[in-house]
Amino acid sequence: MLPTPFHPRTSSINETQTWRRWSGYLTAGLYELTHEREYWAVRNSGALFDVSPLMKYHLRGPDAMRLLNRVVTRDVSKCVVGQVMYTPWCDEHGKVIDDGTVSRLDAQTYRLTSAEPNYRWLSMNAVGLNVAIEDMSDKIGALSLQGPNSRAILHQCAETNLDGLKYFRLTQTKMSGLPVTISRTGYTGDLGYEIWADAKDALPLWDALVKAGHAYGLTPAGILALDIARVEAGLLLLDVDYQSAHKAVIEAQKSSPFELNLGWTVSLDKGNFNGRQALLAEKARGPAWQFVGLEAEWNGLERLYLEEGLPPQLPNVTVRASLPVASLGRQVGYATSSCWSPLLKKYLALAHLEAPHAKPGNLVMLEVTVEHKRKYAPARVVELPFFNPERKRQ
Repeated sequence: MLPTPFHPRTSSINETQTWRRWSGYLTAGLYELTHEREYWAVRNSGALFDVSPLMKYHLRGPDAMRLLNRVVTRDVSKCVVGQVMYTPWCDEHGKVIDDGTVSRLDAQTYRLTSAEPNYRWLSMNAVGLNVAIEDMSDKIGALSLQGPNSRAILHQCAETNLDGLKYFRLTQTKMSGLPVTISRTGYTGDLGYEIWADAKDALPLWDALVKAGHAYGLTPAGILALDIARVEAGLLLLDVDYQSAHKAVIEAQKSSPFELNLGWTVSLDKGNFNGRQALLAEKARGPAWQFVGLEAEWNGLERLYLEEGLPPQLPNVTVRASLPVASLGRQVGYATSSCWSPLLKKYLALAHLEAPHAKPGNLVMLEVTVEHKRKYAPARVVELPFFNPERKRQ
């Protein structure tokens, strides 16, 4: 495993030396004995995440936009300089390979982020186009500053006032004299920003943010806190909530954007792109599956534990495991990520359901294990996200 550019700082404050693997890099699972304070920093003050393991590609040249429009489902021709677009991309059968963001840095330069390596896929699709693809993954350090105080913290060290930076927009500026790109993006569903800088500037950048955030309750945070926040925000995680079409063993493991609640990212009228014909057909007939939120009904969940003479014993971390979902005695889907939300005081799950059972308000049964026994708790289908504060877009 490789260290990120921020490892000298993150390793020195990691009390338990608890690390997670992410795209070949080491990233902190948590910094303290528990992740609770880190989670609450996301929602109440400010949390600082090292997200450098994201794959990062720069696409430059007259045909950079044409390549992206050939690969991703969004219409990149509508992406103006300084804009960021979230998008999945598909194989020729309309099944999702990966998802990430496209940022337009200047007239002919874009940055694509992804969870897994996509250099070969981009190069295969670039045949015949005038575009240069550069893997910048180990050359760029990235930090995610999330929480209601994130803008105030940045104003202490950024040379640009960020009050006018809109949601999913970016600006190029300096922080404590260091050139950076700041995008109003994140993976927590809260007010937040991501800071992109040369790897050589990583340590002074970290120091500047920590110093600026001290008075605002800034807390370095790890994957365990991020995992709960992203479930509350209803955000997908590759290899947990869906399988890449390039890695799936059987067809049933693949998902289309329409089946992942990402139909809004599919621009079928932009011209040809990978998977367009399959997606046109799927839209006409309707997707077989839907990706939804589930909220367990507390009285029913509590009753299962009381039957065993126990108080409810729910995990305090996100469960990344498949849990069957049933209706009228038949399995109709499965949950992929589930957790207790400290903020919402609800047990939440992200789930794939057969389309007829995915209507908001429908009652289904979510499998839970109580004292080594498999039981079913009632749960309601709800629209995502579970948590969507106004400050995220204000």
